[in-house]
Amino acid sequence: MIKKVQLHSKRPRNKTANIFCLGVLLFFLGSFIISGQEDSNTEPLSTVFTVLEKRFEYKFTFANEIIEGVRLVPPPENLSFEETLSYLKANTNLTFTIINQTFVSVNKDRTSLITICGQIRDIETGKGIEGAEIIGTPRSTISNENGFFQIEVSASNVVFLINHIGYQPLNFAPDQKQDENCEEILLTPQTFNLQEVILKNYITKGIGKTDTGALTIDYSNFGSLPGLIEADVLQTIQALPGVQSVDETVSNINVRGGTHDQNLILWDGIKMYQSGHFFGLISVFNPNITAKASLLKNGTSPEHSGAVSSTIVMNSQKNINDTLSFGFGANLINVDGFIDIPTSKKSSLQISARKSISNLYETPTYSRYFDRIAQDNELDNNDQNVMNSDFEFDFYDTNLRWNYHISENDKVRLNFLLINNDLVFSENATINNIETSRQSNISQNSIAAGIWYHRKWSDKFESSIQLYETNYELKATNVNLLQTQRFLQKNVVSETGVTLKTIYKLNQNLSLLNGYQFVETGITNLNDIDTPIFVDQEVRVVRNHGVFSELIYKPQQKSKTIHLGVRYSFIDKFNKHIIEPRLSYNQKLNSYWSLEILGEMKHQTSSQIINFQNDFLGIENRRWFLSDEEEIPIVTSNQVSIGLQYNKKGWLIAGETYYKKVNDITARSQGFQNKFEFQRGIGDYAVSGLDVLVNKRFENISTWLSYSFADNNYTFNTFEDTNFPNNTDITHAITFGSSYTLRGFKLSAGINWNSGLPTTQPLTADPVLDGNIDFGEANADRLKNYFRFDISAIYDFQLTKNIKAHAGASIWNLTNNRNVIGNYYRLNDQNIPLEMTKSALRLTPNAVFRISF
Repeated sequence: MIKKVQLHSKRPRNKTANIFCLGVLLFFLGSFIISGQEDSNTEPLSTVFTVLEKRFEYKFTFANEIIEGVRLVPPPENLSFEETLSYLKANTNLTFTIINQTFVSVNKDRTSLITICGQIRDIETGKGIEGAEIIGTPRSTISNENGFFQIEVSASNVVFLINHIGYQPLNFAPDQKQDENCEEILLTPQTFNLQEVILKNYITKGIGKTDTGALTIDYSNFGSLPGLIEADVLQTIQALPGVQSVDETVSNINVRGGTHDQNLILWDGIKMYQSGHFFGLISVFNPNITAKASLLKNGTSPEHSGAVSSTIVMNSQKNINDTLSFGFGANLINVDGFIDIPTSKKSSLQISARKSISNLYETPTYSRYFDRIAQDNELDNNDQNVMNSDFEFDFYDTNLRWNYHISENDKVRLNFLLINNDLVFSENATINNIETSRQSNISQNSIAAGIWYHRKWSDKFESSIQLYETNYELKATNVNLLQTQRFLQKNVVSETGVTLKTIYKLNQNLSLLNGYQFVETGITNLNDIDTPIFVDQEVRVVRNHGVFSELIYKPQQKSKTIHLGVRYSFIDKFNKHIIEPRLSYNQKLNSYWSLEILGEMKHQTSSQIINFQNDFLGIENRRWFLSDEEEIPIVTSNQVSIGLQYNKKGWLIAGETYYKKVNDITARSQGFQNKFEFQRGIGDYAVSGLDVLVNKRFENISTWLSYSFADNNYTFNTFEDTNFPNNTDITHAITFGSSYTLRGFKLSAGINWNSGLPTTQPLTADPVLDGNIDFGEANADRLKNYFRFDISAIYDFQLTKNIKAHAGASIWNLTNNRNVIGNYYRLNDQNIPLEMTKSALRLTPNAVFRISF
């Protein structure tokens, strides 16, 4: 019987257990053993034939392609020959015909064949594609001049492949339903994919891993993570192994023991020097317009430079929207809205904006956030004769993106981003029986713009050029009523960048990436006191020229991927030449196991420095400085890692061990608060570690357990203690979580635990020496261990045919655990050391509701 079926792009749903479980290791082990036993019981059909030929003295005749890939459990030995043939037929889509007393003919079962049809079109132009190859089992065909095809395949052929030169290959699964209408199939024009996702649904839906070792996030089809109800990139990556934030913010992300300024953050190719609203508690990158993101911990492509620890790449939507779409929503911190306007058939304009609601209503979430940033600074630690009042906090951001496809081969993108944070409060005191009040304030702002042009010259060669300008300003005015003094501080970064990149496809297996990059960075630091008059302004400019090249080897059978590159940089101010090799190697050992080797050398010329803990009101006391090759040298790094991955039947087991050495760091960039707080020095740190992930995926459930170990130590040869633990040294970190998805409903819960951060304690016997606190060995003690339990629930549904709704709620730190993330000591009036501590967020609820048209 011949059946006509409809095509669809979704994989068939495999109905398995819908039981939501947090899971335990015994469950993981048991399932693993069972899955291994299932595979060990099956044998190739050719092997089964060999055994049966000896048992029954019959010969099986067949074409090799008919039985290729067919496996089954061998038939029981007590069956007769006729019963054995019936067993084989029932467990394969084959027929067995006895020709004579010697031979049995093996053929395809014609009754199991079905016919499928489709119309193949270009996703951008809508035109039919002629000559597309449709590969099925046992037959293949090509599309006609209108893009139409019809093919007869086996009903067991659950996936077939569509190929065409100049387009990305596409896998489809036939839907076993009667349908007279042939499905429209859209192919995406082929671009040079320098990396390919080889692991999907890594921890949760939408997170994957590429053959370069990069972790990718696709927010168009994202699952859920504990404690998060919106697609905040910088919060999402903290759920990945090897990534933490020692103070639980998005403005202090620590990747494999590095500091936040050692992360390169790119928004549509534009380097960003600010990452957080609310002084680090919320990402400045609007979730509504972030389409994809990548995190590279090692093996970075030579096209990226400027940070020694990691690279975080975020991209907006690249496609042209041909219909008007818009939406708006609110959570307990801000309101937001976006609109995507088709400006022509070849272009669309997207505008999005967010604004805090604190000036309208103070929510419980806002109160928790404010209490978190107000710890141990001018907001709550003023002179006892001075009272603070009238706190006003506001933030907003605006994003504009214009895509224009001039032709099939020419594309242009314009970006604009505006970010603003303002905090104002009054300081009140009675001076000479007169009530006096003055305002202190702090603002943190960024403005960035860029233009990108891409040209596809042929199927083998394409090029792109990008120009960007990014500006960052941190400004604070701190008034001292008792001394009638005003202290103004500024930190301003202005950077211009140009990148030219080409990709040439040498053959089917080899591609060559080449490029040139020029970056000019200027940083200004100002300290201005009015009484007595004191002005200190420092301006530094560094120009960096970079040339890079990378050879990409990808054989068609996809058994391995090699990215071998090098970057040459010339810094004219210091007449310094830097050569940095990069390596990414991925080898598929078999169908389930793969090996990964990564290595890189990198450098950076800008760092965040803390001069005094009360700079900028003590709220955001880190300021950007450029290297001068004296007090602040160019920071360099070397890193190598090796990893193994096992991926089979919903199981993902991944382990990676690494070693990283970062040289020429300054003590002021490390945030010392006890011992060495006022000491200057140049040193390095070395970290060796292990990241392990065990992830079990069912149809609707994903459960994961990750563990990270790190041994992270400083070396400062000019310090009293030359070798001691890094301030960011989290020796052990464990994350355990589960997510459940059913239609539009998503539920997730998870636990985060890690060993406490290093700290330095005063000496017990004699804690004060010469009027100063006498500390013991640097970072020899630890804060209490960190523990947090988060939950979140999200529901996506249709209000009407054209209106979608998104609702969600979350609780951060459900157990209200008091996690200490920092401490330091100061002498009180009795000359006794007094411990001051800083805590992470306590129990913090949040909720969101959004509609889109």
